[in-house]
Amino acid sequence: MATFLLEVGTEELPASFVSSALEQWKTRIPARLSEAFLTVESIQLYGTPRRLAVLIQGLPEKQPDRQEEIKGPSAQAAFKNGKPTKAAEGFARSRGVSIEDFEVRSTDKGEFVFVRQNIPGRLVADLLTELVPEWIFGLEGKRFMRWGDGDLRFSRPIRWLVTLLDDAVLPIAIENGSEHFTSDRITRGHRVLHPAPITIPTASDYVACLRQGAIEVDPAERRSQIESQAQTVAKSVGGVAAISPELLAEVTDLVESPNAVIGKFDPAFLELPAEVIITEMESHQRYFPVLKAAGSTELLPYFITVSNGDPAKADIIAAGNERVIRARLSDGKYFFDVDRKQGLEDYLPRLETVTFQEDLGSVRQKVDRIVSIANLIADQLQVSEADRTTIQRAALLCKADLVTQMVGEFPELQGVMGEKYALSAGEPPAVATAIFEHYLPRGAQDHFPQTLIGQVVGIADRLDTLVGIFSLGMLPSGSSDPFALRRAANAIVNITWIANLPLNLDALLQRVVSDFMATHAEVKNPALLGQLQAFFLQRIRTQLQEDREVDYDLVNAVLGAESDEAVSDREYAERALQDLLDVRDRALFLQSIRHNKMLDAIYETINRSARLAAQGDLNTASLDPGSLVEPHLFQSPSEQAFYDALAQLVPKTQAAQADRNYQNLVNALTEIAPVVSNFFDGENSVLVMDEDPNIRRNRLNLLGLLRNHARVLADFGAIVKS
Repeated sequence: MATFLLEVGTEELPASFVSSALEQWKTRIPARLSEAFLTVESIQLYGTPRRLAVLIQGLPEKQPDRQEEIKGPSAQAAFKNGKPTKAAEGFARSRGVSIEDFEVRSTDKGEFVFVRQNIPGRLVADLLTELVPEWIFGLEGKRFMRWGDGDLRFSRPIRWLVTLLDDAVLPIAIENGSEHFTSDRITRGHRVLHPAPITIPTASDYVACLRQGAIEVDPAERRSQIESQAQTVAKSVGGVAAISPELLAEVTDLVESPNAVIGKFDPAFLELPAEVIITEMESHQRYFPVLKAAGSTELLPYFITVSNGDPAKADIIAAGNERVIRARLSDGKYFFDVDRKQGLEDYLPRLETVTFQEDLGSVRQKVDRIVSIANLIADQLQVSEADRTTIQRAALLCKADLVTQMVGEFPELQGVMGEKYALSAGEPPAVATAIFEHYLPRGAQDHFPQTLIGQVVGIADRLDTLVGIFSLGMLPSGSSDPFALRRAANAIVNITWIANLPLNLDALLQRVVSDFMATHAEVKNPALLGQLQAFFLQRIRTQLQEDREVDYDLVNAVLGAESDEAVSDREYAERALQDLLDVRDRALFLQSIRHNKMLDAIYETINRSARLAAQGDLNTASLDPGSLVEPHLFQSPSEQAFYDALAQLVPKTQAAQADRNYQNLVNALTEIAPVVSNFFDGENSVLVMDEDPNIRRNRLNLLGLLRNHARVLADFGAIVKS
C-alpha cells in the first residue's frame, strides 16, 4: 500500500481561505477517490498561510478490476430480420466487443441490447495525475486572483508543488502564461527561522520534515500550541488569557510557527470600557486580552500577540505591538471623551444624515417607526405606564450611538456604547440596558434580551426592518439574505417564546403594515401582509423542527401543512400567528405525549373519526352536540353513549382550552376512546355511511364533533402513526 502527498505552496493565503479549503477537500477528496473505486486507510489534511496539503495513506497500486454492464440500443434498432444493423455494429465497435457478446433482455421500456465488460483497473499513479489538478483548481473562495500573464485563478499565486507517491515524484505540470513549473519533492520552510529549501524523501516524512523546517503544518497542533502558550505567558503576569474561539481559529491560520508574546499598555487606559479595549485588541490587532481571573470581566494592562517570527526577538516584537496598541487605545480614549460631551438625545438630528435604506429614508425616520411599533407592542402586553415611558425613551435613543465617533470607528460596538453613553448622560439604567439588549441576539451563541424593555424595542426594530424591506419586494431567496431577514424573524419568534410574551403577531403585523402603507404611499405592494405572514409561519416551522426538535408531522398538526390551500390549514396558521406561545406549547406537548406513548392511546380513534367526518359538512369549530345531533335518529345504544360522552366532554375541552391545560384534554379524549371504539366495532356498532341521509349525517356529526374537540390540540390527520 502506498502513501501519497500533495502540497500546494503559495504566497500568504487569507486565514479564512485556509480553513475553507481544507473543509472543501475534506468532502471532495474522499468522494472523488470513492468514485474512482479506491479505498484508502486515512486522509490527513494540513494547512498554513503558505501551503495546503493532503496526505493519503493506504492507497493500492491500481484500481480493482471490475465488471460493468452497458445498455445499448433497443433490440428492434439493433437487429432487422435477424441480422445486426449499423446501430448494433457501431455499439459493438464503441465498446470493443463482438455482436456475439450481446444479450437481449426485457426492460420496462421493451427489449434492449446489453453487454458485460471486464474493466481492468488503472494504475493509481495515472489516476492521481488526473485528480490532483482537479482538487487544486476545484477549490472555491472569495476574490480569487490571476497573477503573472496567465489565466490561472487561485486565492493567491501558486509558487511550488510537491507530489510524492511514496518516494517517487509524481510529475504534474502547472502552466500559467510564461510561468511554468513541474512538481517535485522540494518544499519551503519558515521564512525567518528556516529560509532554506527542504527536501522531502518520502511522502510519510512530510510532517516531520516541515517541523525540522520550523513549520507546524497541522492546524490542530498549532491551535493547541497557541492556547497553551497564551495561558503560560498570561500566567507570568498573574492573569488568564481570554481566548475567543473565533479569534483562535483565525490566528491559527495566520502563523506557521506560533510564538505567544506578552505586551503591556498604560494602566490609565483601563478607564475605558472593557468592551472598547477588547474590540481594539481582537478585531483590529488580533491580540488576546488578559483578564485578572478566569470568568472575570476585569482586564489587566497586558495583551498577547501570536508572532510568526523569531522567538529570540520577542522583546522587539512586543515593543512594536505596544506602540501600535498605545496609538489605538489613545484614539479610543479620545472618541470616548468627545462622545460623552453631549447626551444621546443630542445625536438624534445627525441620524437624519444616515441612510437606513435608500427607498426607506433615514435612520431617524426608522427610529420614529420603532417608537410607534414599540407603543403598539406595549398596548398588546398591557404594560404599566412607567414601563411604557421607559419603552418610548429606549426606542427613541436606541440608534443614537450610530453617529458617535466610537461606533463610527468600531461598528461592532453599536448598542454597547449606546448603553455606556446613556448611563454617562444620566438616562435611567433600564433605558441604557434596553439600548444594548435590543440588538440581542447578535449571533448564534449570544443570549436573548432579559428585560421587558429590551425585548419590546428589539422586536419593534426587527419588525420595522422586515416590513420595510418586504415592502420593496426584497425577499430572501435561496441562500441570499443581505438584510438578515430570516435572522430578524427568528429573533422575534424566539424572544417571544423565551420571554413568554402574550403577543398577537397577526394583529401586530396588520397594524404595522397598515401604518407603513399609509405613510409610504409610493410603495405599492398589496401582497405585503400575506408575504410577511407566510414568512413568519415558515420561521415558526423551522424553529419548532430544528431548534425545538419537534417531529415534522407534529409541526404540521399544530401549524397546518406548508400548503395553505385547505381551510383547516389556514385556521391553524392564523391561530399560530395570533398566539405564538400556544403553538409552541401545543407542539412541545405533542412531542412529549409521543415519547410517553399517550398519543398512541387516542391516535387511532381520533384519526379514524376525522377521516370519516371529512365526508360530512360539519364545521371545525363546533363542540356542543346539542343542536347538531338529533337523538331521535339513534338506532343503537352506542350512538346514545357517544352522544352522552360528547356532552360530558364539552366543559372539559372548554376548560382545557381556556387554561391551555392540554393534558386534561388528552385525558378526556382517552376516556372517550372506548365509547367511540364500541361505536365503530363493538357489539352495538353502526354503519356510519347509512343509506338514510339523515341518519348518515347524524352519525358524521358525532364524529365531526369528536374531531373538533381533538382539533383544539392539533389536526390528528396530519400526524403520522409512530
